[in-house]
Amino acid sequence: MGSPMTHKVMMALAGGALALTGMANAQEQAESTNQVAAKTAWSVFEDQDPRECWAVSAPTETVNTKDGRVVAVRRGDILLMTFYRPDQNVTGQVTFTGGYPFAGGSTVTLDIGDTSFELFTEGEWAWPASTADDAKIITAMKRGSDAVLTAQSSRGTSTKDTFSLLGFTAALDEAEKRCQ
Repeated sequence: MGSPMTHKVMMALAGGALALTGMANAQEQAESTNQVAAKTAWSVFEDQDPRECWAVSAPTETVNTKDGRVVAVRRGDILLMTFYRPDQNVTGQVTFTGGYPFAGGSTVTLDIGDTSFELFTEGEWAWPASTADDAKIITAMKRGSDAVLTAQSSRGTSTKDTFSLLGFTAALDEAEKRCQ
């Protein structure tokens, strides 16, 4: 894994697990039924084995375009998440899944107010390049009202997903508290 998001994979895979295992775990987490709180547009989940807590939200608006035209496409779960994994020293790991495989070598643009961030992709997942970027994104999310993620699918479809940030700070605080 020589991609710029290697630190994310390494954090998610502490203990020497394989990258695919980490992505499978992330998918399982996205599908967990262990919801412990709801804070406006955000929910909080907690799992015990391994110990993980996360805040997650689905988009309030999704627009898919191809060749400049709005198109209907099938997508899986579209989620914006922030994870805490105390056993792996993960505190505030921002992750996005667009519900489709991203175009190879592409990035996802995350806009919060006037601030833009770049997320690196692998398969259906995207992460910031560093833990410092995670912290900057979380700070912006706490201050913002919406997060807009723009990406390109492996089939050439452009997607724009808007997430409300109402309740993000409360959900993040709850997830962090549960996984201290």
